[in-house]
Amino acid sequence: MIQNREPFLQTIAARLGRSVPSLTKPDRNWKHLPQHEVLKDASMEELIEVLREQCLNIHTTLKRCTQQQLPEILNETIADYGGGRVIYSNDPRFEVLNVLPVFEQYEHLKWQSVNGKGNIDFAEQANVGVVISNVTLAESGTIMLQTSPEVGRTLSFLPENSIAIIPKSSIVPRMTQAAQYLREQSHVSSCINFITGPSNSADIEMNLVVGVHGPVRMTYILVEDY
Repeated sequence: MIQNREPFLQTIAARLGRSVPSLTKPDRNWKHLPQHEVLKDASMEELIEVLREQCLNIHTTLKRCTQQQLPEILNETIADYGGGRVIYSNDPRFEVLNVLPVFEQYEHLKWQSVNGKGNIDFAEQANVGVVISNVTLAESGTIMLQTSPEVGRTLSFLPENSIAIIPKSSIVPRMTQAAQYLREQSHVSSCINFITGPSNSADIEMNLVVGVHGPVRMTYILVEDY
């Protein structure tokens, strides 16, 4: 229930010189809408090229493969990160992509609600976290994850290394299309994460440091036929 809305709006109206709050939505006839123009005519291959170039800027490795090649590429990537503990989300697409046998080669845990705090305890000690992108923004090299009891928020933050599987069908030009995607969903998570490569910071003297907190390294694996 919303409380104190009317007094709150009345205070704002008074500060704007109005006797009562305006209840009519103003017309917005914008002359320019650049957010709809950027990359609007780009083909999928052109978007992938934009994504590839952006991955260079965000210190993220981009690999391309088919569904058939994915288990081998995923295993290779986990091994390159040193193996160890692997945690992944309770996402049914992992089974569709036939990568569950890869996880079974390592000490692993599927993040799921029945594990309770055990999910976070395992993630804290995990070497690799693996997720599947819901929407992928080519312009910024960003993946979008909708968290849920089966897809924990910290799954991509706590392990030292992070791997995101990117279905080719999830690639859109930019944030504009990602927002449109969310508006079309019947249910939207209360926590949506937009992740652009490994953690980094330039807070101190504008010097970029990669891997300050959260994952130190990140790999995107683009599945071309999914």
